[in-house]
Amino acid sequence: MLARSPFHKRRLLKRFVSGSCIASSLAAWPGPAVAYRPFDGTDAAVAAPGEVEIELQPAGRLRDETGTSLIAPATVFNYGISEGWEAVLEGLGQTPLSSSGPTSLTAAGAFLKHILQPGSLQDKTGPSIATEFGVLLPDSMGNSGVGASVAGIVSQRWDWGTIHLNAAAALTKDHHADLFFGAIIEGPSKWSVRPVAEFFVEQDFGQFNTVSALVGFIWQVRDNLSFDVGLRHALTNGHPVNEVRAGLTFGFPLQFVGERQQRSSR
Repeated sequence: MLARSPFHKRRLLKRFVSGSCIASSLAAWPGPAVAYRPFDGTDAAVAAPGEVEIELQPAGRLRDETGTSLIAPATVFNYGISEGWEAVLEGLGQTPLSSSGPTSLTAAGAFLKHILQPGSLQDKTGPSIATEFGVLLPDSMGNSGVGASVAGIVSQRWDWGTIHLNAAAALTKDHHADLFFGAIIEGPSKWSVRPVAEFFVEQDFGQFNTVSALVGFIWQVRDNLSFDVGLRHALTNGHPVNEVRAGLTFGFPLQFVGERQQRSSR
């Protein structure tokens, strides 16, 4: 099984639901979606209070030195708990295809994300600055334990595009130190289909070193719905890793939260 990054964006394993069925049910769901597929890093933005944002990859393909694996589903659940704060749950299912083996839940974690300085992603001037911190949860198989991570994110949007810089440190589930540095580059936010790219380096001390590049695009259908495709190539300890990612991001409000807030303000 691939030793996946503790910062690999974001996945809470749920039942497999086909992308076509989900997409057909989204037309009536309002609300912005600011969570970030198909990247390993993230952006300096959070869900609005009472908003749910879900990033879903129904199926992906990963090939490394151990063989080919099906990544399905890969899910991130984001919830705006208050102004400038977001709760994140993530995980992914990984099934070996080159040899028989069970599906495992891996890359799971629970995090809090907070906007330290509102900026261009919040329709203000200057960079947006955020932090994300939390626990890395044990895999469903194996002897991994609990880890922890903390990250800093800086985002800046211009007319020509957007850049997101990520720096993170972690104590992995195997209790090794890990450092991650990455950059995401996007085309103009006004384009309905914009090209994207990501580059990162990661050092898991005593385990592996990874240099990774991803290219793809995001199709912004509406404020609460986008589709994405990404092709990733990396070298981990000198061995090639190739991955195909495709998924969607959608958002919707939890109505009972808004109703409760209205009642409390009366």
